[in-house]
Amino acid sequence: MIEPFTRHRGLVGPMDRANVDTDMIIPKQFLKSIKKTGFGLNLFDELRYLDQGHQGSNLEEREENPDFPLNKERYIGSTILLTRKNFGCGSSREHAPWALKDYGFRAIIAPSFADIFYNNCFKNGLLPITLHWDLVDQLFNQLYSEVGFSISIDLCLQKVFLDNGRNFTFQIDEFYKNCLIEGLDEIDVTLRDKDAILRYETERRKLHPWIFGAIK
Repeated sequence: MIEPFTRHRGLVGPMDRANVDTDMIIPKQFLKSIKKTGFGLNLFDELRYLDQGHQGSNLEEREENPDFPLNKERYIGSTILLTRKNFGCGSSREHAPWALKDYGFRAIIAPSFADIFYNNCFKNGLLPITLHWDLVDQLFNQLYSEVGFSISIDLCLQKVFLDNGRNFTFQIDEFYKNCLIEGLDEIDVTLRDKDAILRYETERRKLHPWIFGAIK
């Protein structure tokens, strides 16, 4: 099961650069666990800190980069990331959406995403929203001019709502949309047919017992 996503309102944080790759999202030296948790501490590590981070670093002894936007007080607690084109490019590490989710992000808005990263987001309860680059520009302008800039997202309606009354529609695959709303990953969807799968295996065992006998 994953955390369901239906509606969300949150503070918007900026990552105002294109082609942010997965090694920038979570550097390779932190990929030593498959527990899905704890990676948020090192999200954008090479940008957030002035020193070279490594597994087991004492965060209290590290110096934060004061110029990195997400370290600024006005963006602390952001749950919606606004970024530029081709976000999540590079290697296909699933640790990237794990780190974003563990940090606290529930949605990412960009003009485009790398395909594998985009699909991995849905499997981990993170909503990637694709909007035209001109709309993303408008959102960045409002983000920089308005302290505490927050927006609302309604996945059922496939809309992003601004407090000034404007709203934008986004497209999403119906299967992934339903999975997020119901809090299901692909394994959960498969297990819905568990009884049918067991019946099939029982029949196969009767028809071809030698197959099952060969598997030890």
